Amino acid sequence: MASEWELVGRLAFSALLGSVIGYERERLAWVAGLRTHMLVCVGSTLIMIVSAYGFSEVLSERVTLDPSRMAAQVVSGIGFLGAGAILARGEIVRGLTTAASVWSVAGIGLAVGGGLYTPAVAATVIILIILAGIKPLEKRFIGSRQRRELLITAERDALSLDKLHEALGAGTTRVQQFIIRQKEGAPQQDDIVITFARVTPMQFLALQKRLEAVPGVSSVKDPDADPDTVQP
Repeated sequence: MASEWELVGRLAFSALLGSVIGYERERLAWVAGLRTHMLVCVGSTLIMIVSAYGFSEVLSERVTLDPSRMAAQVVSGIGFLGAGAILARGEIVRGLTTAASVWSVAGIGLAVGGGLYTPAVAATVIILIILAGIKPLEKRFIGSRQRRELLITAERDALSLDKLHEALGAGTTRVQQFIIRQKEGAPQQDDIVITFARVTPMQFLALQKRLEAVPGVSSVKDPDADPDTVQP
C-alpha cells in the first residue's frame, strides 16, 4: 500500500492537472470552469484511492474486493455533471465540449488515483491540445466553410431584429452578424447583410426562402451563387 503522504501527493497532483484543463474552459467563460474541473479530478482521485486501499483491513482469504467497481461508477456518474454544462438554444446545442472535458478530467483523476502518473500527464497534454489547439484550426478550415451571407434589399424598417426573429424562428440562432445600411440613392430602402454560421446548404436555402417572404423585402441574394453581386 502507498504511504499516506504519497496519497496526499496524488490528490494535490490531481488538482494541478485538473486546473490545467479547467483554466482553458474558464478563460472562455464556461459554467464548468477552473474549480469544477479541479473538484472533479480530485474527487475521482479520492474515489480511486478509497476503492484501491480503503477496504484493505477487511480483506482475508474469504473476502475479496474488486477495486474497479467504484471507479466504474465514476465514469457513469460523472455524466450527470456533464449534462449540467450543456445548453440548448433553439437548434444550437452548446457545452458538449465542456461536458466531454469534465468526463475526461474524471478519467485523469482515476489514473492519478491508481498511480498512473505518466498516462495522466499525457492525457492532460492531449486534452489541452484538443481544447485549445484544435479550435483555431476548426474555426479556420471548417467554420469558414459553414458561414454564408445573404444580401437583402428591403423597405426602411421592414426587417428589424424583432421581425428577423419572427421570420426565422429558431433559425435566428444561426445569425452571426446582422448589418443594416441605408441604400445609396434610395432613402426609403435599406441594404442588409446577414451572416449565418454553421448552416448546411438545405438550412441556408430554407432561411433564404423565409426572408424572401417577409413583407417589404424586395430582393434576397446569395453572393456566392451570384458572382455579379457586390457586397455593400
